[in-house]
Amino acid sequence: MNTRPKLLVNIDHVATLRNARGEGFPDPARAAGICEAAGADGIVFHIRSDRRHIRDEDLPALKAMVKGTLDFEMAATQEMVDLCIDLKPSLCTLVPEGREELTTEGGLDLPAVAEELTTLAITPLQSSGIPVSLFVDPVPAHIDMAAALGVEAVELHTGTFANAWMQGDSDQVKYEVGRIADAAELAHQKGLLVNAGHGLNLDNLHAFLSAVSHLHEISIGHALISDALFLGLSTTVKAYLALIHGQTEGT
Repeated sequence: MNTRPKLLVNIDHVATLRNARGEGFPDPARAAGICEAAGADGIVFHIRSDRRHIRDEDLPALKAMVKGTLDFEMAATQEMVDLCIDLKPSLCTLVPEGREELTTEGGLDLPAVAEELTTLAITPLQSSGIPVSLFVDPVPAHIDMAAALGVEAVELHTGTFANAWMQGDSDQVKYEVGRIADAAELAHQKGLLVNAGHGLNLDNLHAFLSAVSHLHEISIGHALISDALFLGLSTTVKAYLALIHGQTEGT
């Protein structure tokens, strides 16, 4: 029996909807509270340099509201490091960030950015008592490098699996989920906590959980918030949790 991974809900797109009209609602912190009340284990948010969804002024309310894990996703910039150290979340996940991208499109290019990550972000964050996770593609060399950098966790990018699933390409699905499963096993062997996210939803989550072991947390945002428009936020969180519980308990 696998241990149930924690469900962290990314509430960025609650803020996207708010910002579309420049009003004060819907409130991301209120959404975070509803998610946790429904059983979610924590909340993820990503402040981007352009503040397209979560904004600086959201941070105090999120910190006050969230009782479980609070995962601050961010690029490794001095501005973000300062914000994170001031907030002191449960976890900081470092991600690549492109100004023109609609969403994070892949993992960190660790061979190219490892030295900068260490100096600018990993060392000061850990010195402030904030555990660090790196968002990486399921590539063995990147897992090895993450372990060598001394971070506490990796978040495996599941987007290629999700894309293959959406396209109905069963061979590619098998290949992609196999890569993720192997990366999770390696990360576990290296003593890293294994998180995962990007593109997971009610359709593909069962297959993903069936194939991948050692998961500590899974992060789901866009799909869950989209489902919530039709089902309600609390009901949607409970639906994801029921799927996770059912899979890990073998029911």
